[in-house]
Amino acid sequence: MGILEGSSIKYWYESFDFHHECRKMRWDRLSILIDRISHDQDTFGYFMMLRDGKVVCQQEGVFRTNCIDCLDRTNVVQSLLARRCLQQQFQKLGILDEGQRVEDQTDFEYIFKNVWANNADACAKQYAGTGALKTDFTRTGRRTKWGLLKDGWNSAIRYFRNNFYDGFRQDSIDLFLGNYIVDENEGSTIPSPLRVEKDWKFYSLLVIFAIGSAMCMFSILLPDEPFSEQAVYILFWGGASLASLGLIYQYGAEFVDRPKLAQAKVKED
Repeated sequence: MGILEGSSIKYWYESFDFHHECRKMRWDRLSILIDRISHDQDTFGYFMMLRDGKVVCQQEGVFRTNCIDCLDRTNVVQSLLARRCLQQQFQKLGILDEGQRVEDQTDFEYIFKNVWANNADACAKQYAGTGALKTDFTRTGRRTKWGLLKDGWNSAIRYFRNNFYDGFRQDSIDLFLGNYIVDENEGSTIPSPLRVEKDWKFYSLLVIFAIGSAMCMFSILLPDEPFSEQAVYILFWGGASLASLGLIYQYGAEFVDRPKLAQAKVKED
């Protein structure tokens, strides 16, 4: 948080253990954080100008919300701060009377929640490749089991994308921002960092894992007589799958899609 005091700006930090405080889907406990910073928000105020150009209120401070590993939680907290600010603004304008709450205005609340949830999805797709997590809370005001399952699915997709597709996106960003300058002789007399020859392990281990896993599943699902013969097939193909998976984990750096342009620049420097 930061506030303008005279000609200087004062900053301070408010810590909140989101994971601990809201465990077991107790997201109602976010009120603890809002209660702690409500006085600061009142002190900061908000900017308001009427149609005739008259400035009614000045804003003197800002909140910067950062979760250590999750942009989705950041969006949730920002939406709560926005709702509280709207409450004050609507009362100032006479839209709401004293004692009335924004969340009790059903139609507006529906629009408000979905705007913030859509904002979370748009930001998350840029950074993580999927829609945001925890949007069930943003859209409905409570955590649900279906939302928890959806978060698990999106997290799995993020893990896959970040490990096997993110390098290309980062290289594109580095080119766009000018972090990597392409040499005019690149690809002819100078090797291009984008052309990386994959080792034999990259292809053979993936093929063995795919075939082994498929054959193991067939051996389990299609019973055979005698059972001892079926058990041998299961052990053989299961062992092949596990062995190839272990080698893939051991040589994991060769399978991950890492950025190539920025690393090439660092080596040159």
